[in-house]
Amino acid sequence: MKWFHKLERKFGRYAIRDLMTYIVVLNAVVYVITMFVPQSNLYFKFSLNPSAILRGEVWRLVTFLFLPPDTRPIWIVFTLYFYYLIGSSLEHQWGSFRFNLYYLVGVLSTIAAAFIGFSVVTTEHLNLSLFLAFAHLFPNYELLIFFFLPVKVKFLAWFNWAFILFSIVFNPLPWKLAAIASVVNYFLFFGPELKTTIKLRWQTYKNRRRFRNAFKNKYK
Repeated sequence: MKWFHKLERKFGRYAIRDLMTYIVVLNAVVYVITMFVPQSNLYFKFSLNPSAILRGEVWRLVTFLFLPPDTRPIWIVFTLYFYYLIGSSLEHQWGSFRFNLYYLVGVLSTIAAAFIGFSVVTTEHLNLSLFLAFAHLFPNYELLIFFFLPVKVKFLAWFNWAFILFSIVFNPLPWKLAAIASVVNYFLFFGPELKTTIKLRWQTYKNRRRFRNAFKNKYK
């Protein structure tokens, strides 16, 4: 990824450290405000609404990132902690600049999907892209589903890939675009590695098949 190293040398000093901490804290602040001051109507004022943005409400290009992904009081703490865990783990593995760039590409892809489909888009698919990266790097990390059932994240990732594929094939255009947006940063960062892995596995398969055929022909 030569392009990445060039960007890091040029812009690395501008990276925001602990980016996910700021995002999670702002999500929590917005949640508390909407819970105790419902008339603030922040979900409406902060959402990524292309029509409103074209009317001059440009703050929505950023503020939609601060809208909590789940409004149920029981789950909000666990949800925000989970995204903090994912984000901080990715930053620790990659470094601040690379994580910032991954997140930024996801943000820009989400904004593009909103404007192309001209519909309101949430951070659901953006957060999904973080989870896919986490599952790729830490496939055997275990989560307790329903607080007692340990499941490796790679299996949850397969489920999410199925969800993305289903959305692209069967859902209306805005959902298709959001689903595609959720994997742009993933393939940009992991595409070369995946390509190499697929080539190696294909070559291994061909070698094994060639060996089996040679073995069968020898002992006919």
